[in-house]
Amino acid sequence: MSGATVTIDAMGCQIDIAKKIVEKEADYCLVLKRNQKSLYEEVEVYFKVFQAEKQGVVVEEKGHGRVERREYFLETDIDWLPMRSDWVGLKGVGMVKSSVLEKGVLRCETRYFVSSLVDINKFADVVRKHWSVENQLHWWLDVVFGEDNAMMRKDCSPLNWNVFRKAALPLLRNADVGEKTSIKRKMFMAALDVTVLEKILF
Repeated sequence: MSGATVTIDAMGCQIDIAKKIVEKEADYCLVLKRNQKSLYEEVEVYFKVFQAEKQGVVVEEKGHGRVERREYFLETDIDWLPMRSDWVGLKGVGMVKSSVLEKGVLRCETRYFVSSLVDINKFADVVRKHWSVENQLHWWLDVVFGEDNAMMRKDCSPLNWNVFRKAALPLLRNADVGEKTSIKRKMFMAALDVTVLEKILF
């Protein structure tokens, strides 16, 4: 892991996880959401007040009837952040503002990050790659497993099923069931034939 940069969604934005990453001589870039309420609010207010003064990196992409613009900001002067000493290796907080124009509809989103990175271009590259993987994974989870329409809501069941689906996806992708076929077809075959299910699992 030495020399790597670890990216994790908000569920992994934890002080202990950041510490473990630094102990392995790696960098981190963690998505910051309201599960870290105080830290999130500090970073959110900071960028709302000072973002206009910051020099960011802008990336624009066009294709397939879609225009996307992303602005990346990384602040490494974080003496103003009260909880900075709680996070081992913390050197900066970041913000990404994205806007997508598709079929005449404009969607905007702002995301925040805590990171041990100090180079804004490295930060932009890491975030872009992270969300590329996340978006592809979400597409598979929704299209193949119908996750967005899942009815599980009680207690930990949404998280549990999310873990099961993510574990099942590579098993299905790599399974040799004797014919080249889609993942949905493999699932159907496994439901009808226990030997196919065994091939997928083992």
